Amino acid sequence: MTTASLSRDLDLPDPSVVLERSAEALAAAEVYSGRVRAAVREKVAGQGPVKGAVLTKYQRAVHGLAWVETTVRTLAATLRWASGLAERQQFGMGEELVLRVGFAEYLGQLIGGIPISQSELIRPRDFGLADAADELAAKVAPFLDDEDGGIEARAALTRYLASGHTIADSTGDELLDMVREQFRRFSDDKIAPNAHRWHLADRLIPDELIGELAKLGVFGITIDEAYGGLGLGKLAMCVVTEELSRGWIGAGSLSTRSEIAGDLIGGAGTKAQRDYWLPKIASGEVLPTAVFTEPGSGSDLGSLRTAARRTPVGSWRLFGAKTWITHAARSDLMTVLARTDSSTEGYTGLSMFLAKKTRGTEDDPFPDAGLTGSDIEVLGYRGMREYDLMFDGFEVAADGLLGGVTGEGFKQLMQTFESARIQTAARATGVARSALDRGLAYALERQQFSRPIADFPRVSDKLAVMAAETVMARELTYYAAREKDNGKRSDVEAGMAKLLAARVAWSNADCSLQIHGGLGYALESEISRILCDARILNIFEGAAEIQAQVIGRGLLSGAN
Repeated sequence: MTTASLSRDLDLPDPSVVLERSAEALAAAEVYSGRVRAAVREKVAGQGPVKGAVLTKYQRAVHGLAWVETTVRTLAATLRWASGLAERQQFGMGEELVLRVGFAEYLGQLIGGIPISQSELIRPRDFGLADAADELAAKVAPFLDDEDGGIEARAALTRYLASGHTIADSTGDELLDMVREQFRRFSDDKIAPNAHRWHLADRLIPDELIGELAKLGVFGITIDEAYGGLGLGKLAMCVVTEELSRGWIGAGSLSTRSEIAGDLIGGAGTKAQRDYWLPKIASGEVLPTAVFTEPGSGSDLGSLRTAARRTPVGSWRLFGAKTWITHAARSDLMTVLARTDSSTEGYTGLSMFLAKKTRGTEDDPFPDAGLTGSDIEVLGYRGMREYDLMFDGFEVAADGLLGGVTGEGFKQLMQTFESARIQTAARATGVARSALDRGLAYALERQQFSRPIADFPRVSDKLAVMAAETVMARELTYYAAREKDNGKRSDVEAGMAKLLAARVAWSNADCSLQIHGGLGYALESEISRILCDARILNIFEGAAEIQAQVIGRGLLSGAN
């Protein structure tokens, strides 16, 4: 079906009209979110600093504010995407339908209730703002009354995609668009055809693939050119991560620990540490792993107990347990957060170490003295493996203390949180796109009652919203990356991107499996893997509840 025939079936308004209506709707949504923020601020006023006990006491309201503001900023990012395409003469029928469907869905959530988990909705009345929501509904009526983004628009979007058309994903930067095409081809040729086999085998990603990714510069995307990196920004990192994760999240996550180590060393390392480690990380010669989490600590890093004790010769020895350490056996460098001052509590007394280790093998995963580990069997997110680690006198060289200073470990680690969460949002976007692609393909192939199931409204609706939300998650992620690249504080923006993209990835995977029916529940089906992969995204790099806490606190404190 051509776009011309689709246009005849659907009376589309002029694109400029849709953009104008969307801008007006966004302005109304921003007024509503401002009233939500004021209501929550009034609730916590006089309770002391916006942290700790105050955040816990009013957690539902604070987290609700986070979700409202995330939803509104997603609308803003989506409109910027559409407006940019229009300026470049790339805003076509598919893009218009995505804008309309996405705005209708998210405006409807602001008014009727935002799903913050499968069993929780945050509604206007939770803020005492039912009347404000009614005012918003009146101002955005075209989107809610099927005029702009309702049933017909959803059906048209699914027909558009079913006809083989795609939605524009140009960044407006020719270089980045070329990078996307390069990695899309690589993902389609080298990763996607093998991903499910690798997942089912539950073995490490082949060294050959890591070597090919290293040649493409994946491990040094944001490392300065002076150290052998590509010297690109976080937006480039997102584009590459998204395309690799579309093939398989395992491949899209290979560079995560290189990104973290690169940020730690580049931002806080001594000149000698930068000169030694960064070229090796950028080239892929050294594969790092991040060793932070401990049993029982989770997101409470201040409760860490792994100890680092200085020896008479100036080196350090590590004692303690760590858990959920990704790619630990095959790594060459551990960035370890440990307590150097046992008399302290909380974040003080924590220091960061660059602990060189011997790369393990399948037969001998942890050959170094003082370090042992065991696999954690997981549902998805395979290819690198998760490990419990035990340090019993593992030695770290004297020059392995990051920056040469003790007590700064948590502050140093905090500087990496924004990038890590932005990259995780990009991984989630890639997973969401993979789920959409497979759901659409199956819905067109599967026949029931003498017609493709994509023709049925409940399936068509799912696919349309999946497509719209994938674009919206991507554009919010790109917004956060651009803020970071521009040198702005972006902890709130990074948290928003991760919060939303993780929800979209899970929703898309769940809907896609539903479209597959019983076949989707079979281990042989790729969507079963994608569902398992998607589930981790709401947990690691800060669970959804932690993201909402960070966002809410930042909004109320006026940090962003």
